[in-house]
Amino acid sequence: MSAPIELPRSVGGVPTYRRDHRKADGRMLHLYGRTPHLLAVQSESADDIAQGGEIRHHPLRGEWNVYAAHRQNRTFKPSAADDPLAPTQAGGPATEIPFQDFELAIFENKFAAFHSDANSAATLPGIASQPARGACEVVVYAPEAKGSLLSIGTDRRQVLIAALIDRYQSLFKAGCNYVLPFENRGDEVGVTLHHPHGQIYGFDRVPLVQERAISAFVDGYDLAGEIATALPDYGIGEAGGVAAFVPRFARFPYEIWLAPRIRREGPWDCSDEELEGLAYWLGEVTRRYDALFQQPAATMMAFHSAPAGGSANYHFTVQFYPLLRAPGRMKYLASVEQHTGTFTVDVMPESAAAALREV
Repeated sequence: MSAPIELPRSVGGVPTYRRDHRKADGRMLHLYGRTPHLLAVQSESADDIAQGGEIRHHPLRGEWNVYAAHRQNRTFKPSAADDPLAPTQAGGPATEIPFQDFELAIFENKFAAFHSDANSAATLPGIASQPARGACEVVVYAPEAKGSLLSIGTDRRQVLIAALIDRYQSLFKAGCNYVLPFENRGDEVGVTLHHPHGQIYGFDRVPLVQERAISAFVDGYDLAGEIATALPDYGIGEAGGVAAFVPRFARFPYEIWLAPRIRREGPWDCSDEELEGLAYWLGEVTRRYDALFQQPAATMMAFHSAPAGGSANYHFTVQFYPLLRAPGRMKYLASVEQHTGTFTVDVMPESAAAALREV
């Protein structure tokens, strides 16, 4: 276990500390918090760990998709007593986090699709394939088994953002060319662990969707201008220079984007005030969705930042895609959406913005 270090970038005017621990099975675990983490290590297991899968190129779509058969057997909705993201208690079963308490933890995924040591891929005539190199990490927001980005509170969301900036820098340095922090929330999205958490994927190749966004910004697309034009009709609000708005081109009913009004490449590039505004909105958007849909709302959220080394004119966003179109009604991505990429949107963006403002 390393000595605690203070992160060079904090959020909220209070230092954030990191302590690193190599688990018994070889994976790295990072503990983040407002105070140095000094608790002793509890029991650990040393199971065999998958070393990633492979990627194959889709010749008609131009995509590289990942194949990781070992993920078929990943942990699936365990009981509360077997929660792998809970702290390990003295005399209790070993969990992923071998400490009796923590604030926020990030560790290498036991069932990683991408891995820095991936070294094999099938040889298929006419199909390009490569080892799925990269990184997959799990971000555990809190030791409590229930909660959300809202319930963990402002301070913990600030610690989360400081930790994500630290992981961006570390994964870029490790050779990842694109880093995507994200959260899947709700059974409708396919969540297999209900303990509040997110994930981070580090890609060796920039994914196709992000390549297209990078190209659009390089070609001069002005998101700051779009936000200025869309507000206030499509705006939810603004805090710390970060706007929350429904894109006029939204693909999901009630889709929300967060973005600094001034162009930034990623959270590492934001001002202290903007990071505090971002921390506010991560909780506030969650609150509004839960109130609007009258239940813990199934959502897919991700940070869209510039790739390693930066990119001309890139504008950082956090994008929320809800999987509901009304209380109790799913937004299914069915044949047309899946086969053509043409989304059928059931709620007009201007109506969605008005409804979200009123929540």
